[in-house]
Amino acid sequence: MNESDLKPEEENLSQPGSEEDKGPVELKEADESALQKDKYVRLLAEFDNMRKRHERERASLIKYAHEEVIIECLKLYDDLERSVVAFKSKDGMDANLVKGLEMVYNSMKDLMNRYEVKPITAVGKPFDPHTQEVLMQQETPDFQDGVVMEELEKGYTLGGKVVRTAKVKVAKNTNS
Repeated sequence: MNESDLKPEEENLSQPGSEEDKGPVELKEADESALQKDKYVRLLAEFDNMRKRHERERASLIKYAHEEVIIECLKLYDDLERSVVAFKSKDGMDANLVKGLEMVYNSMKDLMNRYEVKPITAVGKPFDPHTQEVLMQQETPDFQDGVVMEELEKGYTLGGKVVRTAKVKVAKNTNS
């Protein structure tokens, strides 16, 4: 083997078009092109995230747009429920009047269900500060500490969000 045989192989190691053969202008253009592509991809991702966030906010706005009206209607709903219970317990009440009141109450109940308004169940469960508000505390041996004994005013959720907390009486156990 002579030196001339090795030379062509060494020359073949440097392939045409490799970064060594590119001039400084070509490298600068390639770097700038990569930077522009990176900026474009990031901008596209940011735009997509903004679009998704906007859609979530819009859906939330639509879902809870009627929240204030529902809260006001809850007062009427509670009054109707109390009236039905009171009229049913009275003797000598006109049956048609009670039936008419029940029909209005059931219509209101259907409306609340349609808008995903659900009552918060509290009695017999441990106190939950996220869904309940303590108005009274009573010493008793019958319940454990922190268990809701009585619901003084119903609480409600609208689509899973608490719109009115339940007003409750909580037990304080005398045995402990």
